[in-house]
Amino acid sequence: MSDNQSTYDYVIVGGGTAGSVIANRLTEDPGTTVCVIEGGPDDRDHENVIKLRDWLSVLDGDLDYGYTTTEQPRGNSHILHSRARVLGGCSSHNTLISFRPFAEDLDEWVAMGAEGWDNATVQSYADRIKCNIVPVAEKDRNAMVKDWVSSAAEAANVPVVEDFNALTSHGGGFADGAGFLSIAYDPYTGNRSSASVAYLHPIMGERDNLTVMLETWVDRIVFDGDRATGVSATLKSGERVTVNARQEVILAAGAVDSPRLLMLSGVGAAEELRSVGIEARHDLPGVGENLLDHPESIIMWETERPVPRETVMDSDAALFVRRDTSDPRPDLMFHIYQIPFDDNTKRLGYESPEDGYAVCMTPNIPRSRSRGKLYLTSSDPKAKPALDFRYFTDPDGYDERTIVDGLKIARDVAATEPFRSWIKREVAPGPKVQTDEELSEYGRRAAHTVYHPAGTCKMGAADDDTAVVDPRLRVRGLRGLRVADASVFPTLPTPNPMVMVLALGERAADLIRADRVVRKEEA
Repeated sequence: MSDNQSTYDYVIVGGGTAGSVIANRLTEDPGTTVCVIEGGPDDRDHENVIKLRDWLSVLDGDLDYGYTTTEQPRGNSHILHSRARVLGGCSSHNTLISFRPFAEDLDEWVAMGAEGWDNATVQSYADRIKCNIVPVAEKDRNAMVKDWVSSAAEAANVPVVEDFNALTSHGGGFADGAGFLSIAYDPYTGNRSSASVAYLHPIMGERDNLTVMLETWVDRIVFDGDRATGVSATLKSGERVTVNARQEVILAAGAVDSPRLLMLSGVGAAEELRSVGIEARHDLPGVGENLLDHPESIIMWETERPVPRETVMDSDAALFVRRDTSDPRPDLMFHIYQIPFDDNTKRLGYESPEDGYAVCMTPNIPRSRSRGKLYLTSSDPKAKPALDFRYFTDPDGYDERTIVDGLKIARDVAATEPFRSWIKREVAPGPKVQTDEELSEYGRRAAHTVYHPAGTCKMGAADDDTAVVDPRLRVRGLRGLRVADASVFPTLPTPNPMVMVLALGERAADLIRADRVVRKEEA
């Protein structure tokens, strides 16, 4: 074997949320060798990553791949879709808001062909999660947000919820409510309890069967016929290497880079691949389709007095509203930001309040009906893919109406005591914007993302021509290749999906181990 090749039982592409879980669980067997290949550096070398309060400093910098969207005729064409370039992936990048998935969400998955992903099964895997998921500590609950929770509950006629996850752990979920969130963090230090912190840090340097390759970019899957045998990658030094897999290659690079890597390797819609100069190895038209997100808009106020600084990460409470009584799940969600989340309002000409005097609500669409697509624009692995989310293009206008309703409800909350006493004036969109048409225009142009892309390697049944992976996460029509990240979601879970990704990683490890046993028996 040449110096630039190495061989392991399993090669995991992506040391992010699911990849960290899978690596930990597979290496529990000392006879199993695993190599995790991560494009970014070690998160332990970056204090602003470890300190959850500093999460905004991680976005739009050297630890962010910074993907953008294509032109969005009915939405915002200027959204930066941050994706983490650091160990731990987006669990090292995000706010670590942690909701268990709803039973009804998983019922939909099963109905779409995702056999074995029912609520009871998934919740049992969620019980295994190692991250320290706890409700926001009392010391981190400031007076303004407490008042906001009270006003949100009254204005929206919903209950105050002490622990959202207690309602979903073994039941169905919740219909509505306002309250502080559960966060994956250490309340004593304010440090993240990310996937890397919980699953990789304790075993790196301790388990000889685990190798973690950092700042290494995978740009091609290596095949022998229809079997994936490894990956080709570039080290930080520029050296090219091949990492071989005796058993499987597992793509856990996220909803952007897992389909991107498949397509660069000739797996995707054959005609589209040929149009950018890539030889089609395996015609799989669902790759890159079904691009999902949780779109949100924003309403901002200037406060009468400084916003208190006791907080986990400036967005630690939420409001859920159910408008459609035929569905038991909420269909409108709001985060409260204790900072001027103003990237898009500034672009539209709104001035932000001075530092420390801004508060925002962000109405978002838990189950958006718009569907987008990710595709390659070039065969060059360095060229970023096109992300066309097709925001607000659902034919019945559901997404648009949800944002309009959200802006109206947010104004009701701001007009309700005790939160009302904190408000000096509405900054954006401002009191002159009143009609549904005006609210829609503003809401769509100021729209942003909650950084939840998913669905681009959809899981489904054998007779679903748009499915990329089967319910065991194996890429259809190929051997030795699996996808295990949010790209396999048939639909996006109602709330923030990180717990679902962690649970998916836990279950993926069991599926991988079970299939290895089968292969040994067959041999």
